[in-house]
Amino acid sequence: MTGAASAGCYNCYTPPPCTTCYQQQYVQPQYRTVDETVMVSPGSVVAHRTPAQYRTVMVPQTVMVAPPSVQYERIPPQYATRQRVEMVSPGYSYYAPVQMGCASCGY
Repeated sequence: MTGAASAGCYNCYTPPPCTTCYQQQYVQPQYRTVDETVMVSPGSVVAHRTPAQYRTVMVPQTVMVAPPSVQYERIPPQYATRQRVEMVSPGYSYYAPVQMGCASCGY
């Protein structure tokens, strides 16, 4: 650790960091909002079965008019956008030198 004299604090008898030569500065944590796409429900396939259709014709006889069938309905996956907040940089503090100015000239 450097002494007070080597840090530019000449007439100070306070242990480092000297409050007249250095001031503690605090930087707030930084956050950002992130949009991400998430799946709400996966896609699926639904089978719709149609039974065979029969009809009685003039002669007392039953005949098949349409064979049984299956139709497939595809349901696409559903997505949504979700926002979340994430920390980019945590807050921290540091010591910054105090600008000592000359009373007569301002420097």
